[in-house]
Amino acid sequence: MTETTRKKGLSRRTLLKSTAGLAGLAAGSGAITGFPYVMSAEPKVLRYLGTAVNEGDEISKQCLKDTGIKIEYITATTDDVTKRVMTQPNSFDVLDTEYFALKKIVPSGNILALDARKIKEFDNITPVFTKGVTPGGKKIGGQGTAPWKVLYLEGKDSKKFATSATEFVTLIPTVYNADTLGIRPDIIKRPISSWAELLNPEFKGKASILNIPSIGIMDAAMVVEATGKYKYADKGNMTKEEIDLTMKVMTEAKKAGQFRAFWKDFNESVNLMASGETVIQSMWSPAVTKVRSMGIACTFQPLKEGYRSWASGFCVSKGVSGAKLEWAYEFVNWFLSGYAGAYLNRQGYYSAVLSTAKAHMEPYEWAYWMEGKAAEKDIKAPDGSLLEKAGAVRDGGSYEDRMGGVACWNAVMDENDYMVRKWNEFIAA
Repeated sequence: MTETTRKKGLSRRTLLKSTAGLAGLAAGSGAITGFPYVMSAEPKVLRYLGTAVNEGDEISKQCLKDTGIKIEYITATTDDVTKRVMTQPNSFDVLDTEYFALKKIVPSGNILALDARKIKEFDNITPVFTKGVTPGGKKIGGQGTAPWKVLYLEGKDSKKFATSATEFVTLIPTVYNADTLGIRPDIIKRPISSWAELLNPEFKGKASILNIPSIGIMDAAMVVEATGKYKYADKGNMTKEEIDLTMKVMTEAKKAGQFRAFWKDFNESVNLMASGETVIQSMWSPAVTKVRSMGIACTFQPLKEGYRSWASGFCVSKGVSGAKLEWAYEFVNWFLSGYAGAYLNRQGYYSAVLSTAKAHMEPYEWAYWMEGKAAEKDIKAPDGSLLEKAGAVRDGGSYEDRMGGVACWNAVMDENDYMVRKWNEFIAA
């Protein structure tokens, strides 16, 4: 985009939208949502495949109320979602997956790129996805499969990622976060400031790391670097020798009894931390939220080496067409319109469209979750349970501080098959 164009208030995307015009509306883009929903003759049902990150009964109920679209959730682990896309592309309609999985999924040809011109809020998606910077201009670490590297395809039916913006989007961004270690401060009773603490013998038998290879390897690399044992050129694209070194460090720790468990899903991580079986582990923000809602002290601990980040988005199966494709666009547009974003923000995630999420949150909620300010009132979870009392401050502070502190992203490496094999050997050791 030229400076002249910018000053005139037009962007390349705006121009693309103007050419899409009535065609986008005719295709059922949902650009004009028309809430509330008016009953149609044909039931609108979408089979939604995902990992439960964006799923929730309240979200599906509100979607049905606003659009008449019934969401049927198909929930699986991160790895199983990818396997299903590869082997059963006709078993789902809408796919909710992470950007790192695209390096596996896109070459299969089993997903359909969505048209950015049909997404009402596309221009308002945070630059975290499109430019690798925060809205405040902080540059974000790009090691790993950062979303801006794989956001666009060269063409509608292309299997190649574009190096510059096109209208063909791999995943329409929805949610993302900056992850770190979760700790039990009431048990540890001292400051924790480094990823290296995961391997501290002080926590022998009380530590855990997540057992999803493309994510766990990044946590392991953050730990290895923090201990000073090795400095990676790119944690997200290791050589075989670097994979071997990383797994050697982790395997030695495992054989010494450092790890209590290796968790694969949300509930496992919550149970380990809530029970006190672990006191330090890989964790996701809503899992910390869940433990706190149980009245148990749990901190999503900021660390000096930075955060490991991830991001998710929507696309559709290659088999989706006609009316069902129209419904998919309508659903994605609804999802970005604010209700879902606010719901997920209250769990500690971040919405891809900040402005619409903000419009669906109380000012004191936004100040706590996004601005790093002390809570003016009690902070409630989406289910209404108490998370924090007035005066509390979010772990890690503001959105700018947390996302601006990202060091790397979940990744699929060039040596991915080798990495997965070595990771599984580590788990089995």
